[in-house]
Amino acid sequence: MTAPLTSAAFDTALRTTPPEHDALELTQSGKTARIVLNDMVYTLTITRAGKLILTK
Repeated sequence: MTAPLTSAAFDTALRTTPPEHDALELTQSGKTARIVLNDMVYTLTITRAGKLILTK
């Protein structure tokens, strides 16, 4: 038996496409943004060539 889905989990389970985020919004029109996952900090960088790099 599985636990009932919360509203957020239910919305995620029904989603057919992943959420989309604009990199320039994440970086506030700059070149880098810090992203935290499980207490680890990652840096998202937009290169001069317009590509994305994610580093620890």
